[in-house]
Amino acid sequence: MSDNATNKPTRTDWERLIQQQDEDIDTSDIPLLTDAFFARAKLLLPRDIADRTIQVDADILQWFKRQAPDYQQSINHVLRSYIESHTS
Repeated sequence: MSDNATNKPTRTDWERLIQQQDEDIDTSDIPLLTDAFFARAKLLLPRDIADRTIQVDADILQWFKRQAPDYQQSINHVLRSYIESHTS
């Protein structure tokens, strides 16, 4: 049996947190979000997980993984390029 973190008892006082109001939360150690932050921010909208499942041959997947850490985006880019080149 694995030592999964979900199997360990929590010391969190969930009842106290449920009762806590937003005003009671100390956010003083969280930096303010600046215009520069939002200028760099990218909106990522969630998609249905069923739409994100695709079967790819193991050798193809390994090749993309060796190319870049964002291999899933690379695969998407290649597929988009293919579609654009075959769309009239």
